[in-house]
Amino acid sequence: MPLQDQLDAITANTRKLVQADRLAISEQATADLFNSGIEDRILPVGAQAPSFSLQDALTGKLVRSSDLLPLGPLVINFFRGRWCPYCVTELEAWRDLQPDVRRRGALFVAISPQTTRQNDFTLQQHGLPFPLLSDPGAAVAAQFGLAYTVPEPQRHYYQSILINIPFNNAGLSYHNATEASWRLTLPAVFVINQDNIIAFAEAHADFRVRPEPTEVLAALDTLV
Repeated sequence: MPLQDQLDAITANTRKLVQADRLAISEQATADLFNSGIEDRILPVGAQAPSFSLQDALTGKLVRSSDLLPLGPLVINFFRGRWCPYCVTELEAWRDLQPDVRRRGALFVAISPQTTRQNDFTLQQHGLPFPLLSDPGAAVAAQFGLAYTVPEPQRHYYQSILINIPFNNAGLSYHNATEASWRLTLPAVFVINQDNIIAFAEAHADFRVRPEPTEVLAALDTLV
C-alpha cells in the first residue's frame, strides 16, 4: 500500500474520533504554517547540504554527516516525534524498505527534535534498524529550512489531547517550557549525494502529507 494511503486512513480515523472544534484548531494552524511560505524556504535540489553532528539514540555517540557520505549517498528523514502517528507510520515504512536502500548503496538516518531518550523509545518500540538522531531545538532542521515554533493556539490544542511537546523535546513541563522546546520540524526527506549536494528534497507544511518512498528510491537510482 502506498504510504500516503496509509496516512490518509489515519486522517479519516482522526476525524471520527476528535471533536470538530479541536480539529479546527489544528486545521487552522496547518493553514497558517503553509501561508507563512515555509515550503518556499526549504533547501532545493542542487543546494549544498548543511553538515551535522548529532547524538545517536542507540549508541549515544555523535553521528557526523562527514563520516557517512564517504560510505554512500545519504537519505535523511526529518520527523516530528514519536507522538505523531503519521511519523511512526512513515518510519515503519522506511524500516521495511531498508533492504532497498542498502541495495542502492545508500545510508538512511532519521532526525527529530525530541530527546535522545525519546528517540530511543521510538527505536525500540518500532524496531527501527537505522540511526535516530536528536536535533535539540530543531537547529539542523532550521538549516534545511524546516524548523518552526508551535504557535500559542496550537500549544493549547496539543495540551488538550495530552501531547507534551516540551517534555518530548527537552524534558520540560508546560510550566517551564522554553521557546526552543516548542520547536518542530516539517516532515521531510532529503537525498544527499556523495558530493554533499541535495539530489532530492520534499517537505510539506501539512503534516498529513509525506514524500512517497518510491520517489525517493527513484532519486537514488539516478545516483548509481
